[in-house]
This record gives sequence, C-alpha cells and structure tokens, in this order.
Amino acid sequence: MNITIKRLTPDLAPAYLNFFDNRAFSDGNPMGPCYCNAAIMTSDELDKMVSEFGDDCKGTLRKYAARQLAGGKIFGYLAFDGDIPVGWCNAGDMERYLVSRHQAIPDFARENACEKTFSVICFAIAPEYRKKGIATALLECVISDAGSQGFMAVEGYVNKKYAGEYWDHTGPMRLYEKFGFAETTKQDDKVVMRKVLKGSGE
Repeated sequence: MNITIKRLTPDLAPAYLNFFDNRAFSDGNPMGPCYCNAAIMTSDELDKMVSEFGDDCKGTLRKYAARQLAGGKIFGYLAFDGDIPVGWCNAGDMERYLVSRHQAIPDFARENACEKTFSVICFAIAPEYRKKGIATALLECVISDAGSQGFMAVEGYVNKKYAGEYWDHTGPMRLYEKFGFAETTKQDDKVVMRKVLKGSGE
C-alpha cells in the first residue's frame, strides 16, 4: 500500500464521489447509500432531499453531495492508495456543522466545547482496507491540520451503543485513546473524546 491523506478540496470532488459510488459500502453495509453530507444540512434541506428520493435514493444523495462539493460545503479528508480513494474522515470546525434533527454533534457536546474545536464526525473505510491503519492515518492528519489552523482542541463523538457494529461510524474509543484523547463528558451511550492541542494554554 502507498497511503496518502489529502484534505478535501473542490478538485478532489470526483475522487470523493468515486469513493462513495463504488467503495465505501461495497460489502452491503446498511449505512449505505450515504454520501456523508447530512451534517451540513438544515432540517428543511434534509426534508427536501428525502422528498426527492423516489426510486433513486442513491442518485438523489449523490446529486446533493455533488452540489455541496462544488460549493466547498463538505469538510474532511480522503485517504488514497496510490490514485484510488480508499477512506474518508468527515472533520472540520465544529461551528460549520449545523444543528438539525439529524445533527452529528450532540447538544451536550456543544455546551461543553472548548473555545475553538475541530470535530471528527465519522469515518468510512473501503471494506478491503479496514484494519490496515487507514483510520489511524486519517486521524493523525486531522490532529496535525487542526493544530496548524490554531484550533484549541479536536473532539470525537463515540457512541458506545454501536461499538463494533455496522452503525459504528464515529470511530472506536481505542482509536482516540491512541492519540491521547480523553473522555470529557458523556450522556447515555454517547461520549465526547477530546484532545487539547499543544499551545492552547490548557
């Protein structure tokens, strides 16, 4: 493998769509079809998209994602093996993720956030590349990028209820612990894992 991590930019839109078209859920994972775009949509926008599903749910999701990519509204990092997209991490400034009925960041996490927080929303790894360190490489890049952009902390939102299951897209506790994240607050099965970045003063 020759793994490289790239921050999503408009020119990588074809690779992003390629990944979700053909690789992310190629094992029949019930999380698919998904284009990881709900976290930046209002409740009204989500309702409108769902109303257009008809007989082509995947096509509609893809259409909306393509528009959002063109507008620079989807944030995160793609993993490549050579030129092939094999993994994805949705991560960015907490403030850019919207509060809606399907929000990715729990209310209690927002209420207990640091000043400037970089949020890790989810991971998606191509089936044949799982358990090969792709998520680790993605998170390492996220932390480095957040630090270079002056963020106070990086957070992940683990749902213990789904640990090890198909629905476990937020990343396991052990992944965050590997990088020195610590549990800061929790509610029911949801846990906020936080890494305070060097130079933050904390």
